[in-house]
Amino acid sequence: MRQVVLDTETTGLAPEDGHRIIEIGAVELKDRRMTGRDFWTYLNPERAIDAGATEVHGLRAEDLQDKPRFAEIVESLLEFLAGDELIIHNAPFDLAFLNRELERAQARIRRVEEYCLVLDTLPLARRLHPGQNNSLEALCLRYAVDTSDRTRHGALIDARLLAQVYRAMTMGQGALGLHGPSTSQPGPSRHATLQMAGIRRFTQVTPRPEDWAAHREFLRRIDQKSGGQLVWRSDLDAVT
Repeated sequence: MRQVVLDTETTGLAPEDGHRIIEIGAVELKDRRMTGRDFWTYLNPERAIDAGATEVHGLRAEDLQDKPRFAEIVESLLEFLAGDELIIHNAPFDLAFLNRELERAQARIRRVEEYCLVLDTLPLARRLHPGQNNSLEALCLRYAVDTSDRTRHGALIDARLLAQVYRAMTMGQGALGLHGPSTSQPGPSRHATLQMAGIRRFTQVTPRPEDWAAHREFLRRIDQKSGGQLVWRSDLDAVT
């Protein structure tokens, strides 16, 4: 199963006020593993960048004058997405910007949700960790995802981090279709096909003693990094 994890950086918070995308980063997953194939580009927004946004990602309008415009890369982006499942954290934010850019560019696809099945990891995180901070930063800490290479927000590095967080949040669930409702609403036949495809690939494996030991050590690391907030506490206590 192919999935794409995507993130964007923007000139501000509201596309309806004319704010634009200035960076897109996406990573490819196949059978829940990063393949090393990425899509990444800076964009010339043809407008100023809010000071608050620059504080977040460090990008200034003058740094982007020689970068392509969205209309110049839209076909490459759509080819990379390829209509496969799209994973985004707080998807409504990125989708609002992407859909406005698609409309402005008069692209052959005007709404991402009509092209891809979209999975929003923020509602998933809120179901797993109710009442807690579920920002990408907090989730990386909770799931012991290494963020040492991240000094500022960046679309590609954040997409890579989200891919690792998503895999940790859905460990053991992806093949059974348990990651909850998606942002988009595909037709019944497509939804059934996605679930059936996952079930056909499900294989029961009996762990070896060294596998149990490695699993327990992984859980201990998560428990330590998250300050004792391990979701799978019973698993840690049960693994011997």
